[in-house]
Order: sequence, then C-alpha cells, then structure tokens
Amino acid sequence: MDEEQKTLGLSNVNHLEKLYNGWFLDYASYTILDRAVPYFEDGLKPVQRRILHTLFEMHDGSFHKVAGIVGDTMHYHPHGDASIYTALVNMGQKNLLIEPQGNWGNPLTGDEAAAPRYIEGKLSDFALEVMFNPETTEWIPNYDGRSKEPVTLPAKFPILLAQGVDGIAVGLATTILPHNFKELCQASIDYLRGRKFQLYPDFFTGGIIDVSEYNDGERGGRLKVRARIEKLDNKTLVIREIPFGTTTDSLIDSIVAANDKGKIKVKQIVDHTTENVEIQIHLQAGTDPQVAIDALYAFTDCQTTLAANSCVIIDKKPKFSNTTELLKLSTDHTVKLLDWELDNELKHLQDQWHMTSLEKIFIEKEVYEVIKKAKTHDEMVELIDEGLKPYVRKLRREVTREEILKLAEIPVRRISRFDRKKADEFLAELDQKIEEVNYNKEHLTDYAVNYFKNILKKYGEGRDRKKRRANRRAPVAEPPEDHPPRQPEEEKRQEERRRAELGERVRDVELVLQHDPHRSREIQQELDHREQHEHRRHDESPAADGCRVAHGPQ
Repeated sequence: MDEEQKTLGLSNVNHLEKLYNGWFLDYASYTILDRAVPYFEDGLKPVQRRILHTLFEMHDGSFHKVAGIVGDTMHYHPHGDASIYTALVNMGQKNLLIEPQGNWGNPLTGDEAAAPRYIEGKLSDFALEVMFNPETTEWIPNYDGRSKEPVTLPAKFPILLAQGVDGIAVGLATTILPHNFKELCQASIDYLRGRKFQLYPDFFTGGIIDVSEYNDGERGGRLKVRARIEKLDNKTLVIREIPFGTTTDSLIDSIVAANDKGKIKVKQIVDHTTENVEIQIHLQAGTDPQVAIDALYAFTDCQTTLAANSCVIIDKKPKFSNTTELLKLSTDHTVKLLDWELDNELKHLQDQWHMTSLEKIFIEKEVYEVIKKAKTHDEMVELIDEGLKPYVRKLRREVTREEILKLAEIPVRRISRFDRKKADEFLAELDQKIEEVNYNKEHLTDYAVNYFKNILKKYGEGRDRKKRRANRRAPVAEPPEDHPPRQPEEEKRQEERRRAELGERVRDVELVLQHDPHRSREIQQELDHREQHEHRRHDESPAADGCRVAHGPQ
C-alpha cells in the first residue's frame, strides 16, 4: 500500500509528467485526426462523414426530418446532438451534398435555421453519384462495435476544395477556402491532360477578391475580399454583394460603428436583403459618394482579409499543402477509384457470363437428368460435376461446388422455358460490355476525363463563378479553351471605359483635396494603417503558422 501511494502520490512529479505527456499527446492526436481536420480522400471531417453515411443508410428518395437524421447519426458520432445539427445545417446551406427543405437559415443575413423537428433534408443526386460505393469503401467498427462506418467515403470529386473547411484542433488549425464547381472540374480535366491550371477561391456571397497574395492557398497566403458597392444616385449607395465571412447584420454594425466615430457620414441604412443582398446606405447631404465608398472600404467590414492555411490528413498524418497539390491528390484518388470500380464491374460481368454459360450447358445438354440417379446430396454434386466435364472447355474458368449447387436449385419451370436464342443474345451483350470495360481500363485517363465532363454537364448548371477578381495587382488567368480570345475592338472599348473611370477618380480626389484636404489625408492614412495592421495580425496569428492552441476540439 505504501509503495502504491508512493507511485501515485502528488509528490511524484516525474510520474505525473509522464502521464500528462502521454494523455495530452493522445488527446491532441484524437482532436486532429478524429474531430477538426479533414481527410484529403473525401474532404470531410468525421462528423460530416458520419452524417452523410447515415443519410445514405436512410435514403429512400424522400426527405427526412433533421431531428431523425441527427438521432441516427449519434449511433456513429458520440459527441452530442448539437455538433451534429450544426454540421448538418452548415452542409445543407452549401447546397452541394445535401438537398434542404424548409427554413435552413440564411448565411447572408446570419439568420439561424429552424428547429430540427421542422426542417428536412436528403442526399443530393450529386452526392449519390460521387460519394458512395460500398464496394470501394474501407470499413471500421463504430465506437460501440455494433455497426460499421466508413474510414473515408469514396469521393470521386475534390469535395475539400468545393466546400472549403475551417477547423481548430490542439496545436493545429486549418483553413481551406471554397472554390468554384465548374473550375474544379475543368482543372481536373486539365491536370489529366497534362495542361497547367490555376485555381482561386469563389464564395457564394460574391464580391471582389484580390488574389495577388493568395500564394496558391499555402500557409501564410492572404486574400483580400471586398463588398460590391454601387452608386444608386448622388445620395444613395447600394451594397449588392458582401465579403465572405461576414453577414449583412455584422456589416451594418460595422458601418454604424464607423459612423459613430465620424469616419463616414451616413443618414440612414436600410436592409432589403432576402435571397440577394441589398443594403441601401443613404448619405448625409454634401457627402461625396466616391469618398464614402473609400471610407466604407477603409473603416468597415466592406473590406476584410482572409488567411489560407491548407492543412489536411494525408496517410493518417496532418500535412500542410496548397490548392494545386490538393487538386492533384484528389484527381489521382478519383482515377484510382474509377479503376477500382471498373475492376469490380469486370468481375461482375465475368461472373455473370460464366454462370449464364453454365446454365446453358446444364439445360441444353440435359445434365440435370443425372439428379434422378443421386441418392445423397454429395452424390448429386459429383454426378453433376461429371456431367459437365465434357463441356467445361467452353468456359473461361473452373466450376466451383457453390455454382453446382446453384444449378441444382434451378426450378423445373425455368428449365422448361429455357430459350437458347435469348441466352446467346445475352451472352453476346455481356461480351460487348466486357470488351468496353477492358477498353476503359486500357484508356483510363480518357475515361476519367469523360467522367469529369459528364459531372460538369449534369451538375454544373447554375454554378457559375460568383466572386470577381480585382484588376489591381491581381494576376489574370488564361481564358478557357472553350472561349475564344477577346477581339481587339472589345479590348479597345474596355480600355476606354477604364480610362474614363480613372479620369473620374482623379477628378474626385482633386475635388476632395480642394474642399477637405485633411479628410482625404485621413482616409489615405487609415487605408495604409489597416493594410499594415492586417499584415501584422496575420503574421502573429497562430492559425497562420499552424500553432493555434484550443482548450478543446471544435
């Protein structure tokens, strides 16, 4: 007893340190691998994967109450219903893998979804096609051993880049921004064809982005996002699109705060946002609209900076990567899954051809007659095997005992109705399918390219880019091959419009300098100060260097 107390006593510092180091490392590994960081194979966190797996088990074509989905998911995710409900609503609002019905909230305004008993959801057609295949899924027991759950879903699409992800673990954080559906399909095709590609984020909120410091989404990359502000008249501005990560409520609050500090002169703010953003800003008399727009970008959330930190689980370890590498990894994984599916399809076709040919021999050659002579079950199997031997050379593999038993179970009615012509036609059809599968396996890259083209054609409608890239200091991507280059006349007209806008901008600045030089200098100083502050804040942020520490998993 004394020895046990000596070992477990609080005075034994070394023993406690060993326990702490071991337990904390286990806890940190758990939050990284099983809670907060997504796997590159399907781009999902465990809670998201378990929700989708549950929906696949429940799928019958109809909508299911979210309360029921949450309850069934708890068989696989033992961390409470709140985390499941939050993750489910988040995926439903993205309208990619889950088809929502009811009030799922409004991510533009920040309005929350209705209670889970009032809203419904089901898997989208896109999710059913690209996310599930039990034959190409690796399974493990769930937490209580009563069921099995997938290690990762066999996703044949870069879901990680399509949805984006944000997670905080112990000593590690990840932020991957969402990208455009069509551009991801085209980038995968370009990669398979050996062509260069470049990807930039795209947000459902729209707006304008500056990708000059994005650095391909690597750790330390930054992205400036701006609201799209239009001048309705000389006294009214309208915000049509907002920066990603903000809501209309938070944006209005920042404008009110700037107005209270005297940074901008606003008379009234009216929010008409429903499905689309529309925030009307009525300016005070004598306020220059262009100066007000500059002030909105300088002093409010109309301009923000997002940090990229692409960290994912690869080979069961967290690794930092970039957008290009993630797209390549996902595309290679898709090709591997397509090859696996072709192997399975080929096996099924060959088994079907073998069994059909065996039945044809069994019935045509009247091998079934030997069953009458058998006195025992084993003797019956032996007699059928002997009766088939003269004809097995026509088959492509050996006959097994299980197949002989299946032949013995063929009902008499089926034997009497056997049609040789139909059997020959069916075998010819199977031969054609086998030849087609073998061709696809030999030309796997072309097969994968056609797969992505088909996905783009079926599900790309209405998924055009929402976010526009800023011209200032932003790299310009090459036009897709499907689109012809702009004609000289069009470029000339656009250049003339840019020069006219630049002339108006210069006149506005000169007007401000004449009437209120102090105000103009204050705006410019604040813009410079905010840019320096954003750079300094990002450099000091733990999320930027992957060292953020939290007290618990998020």
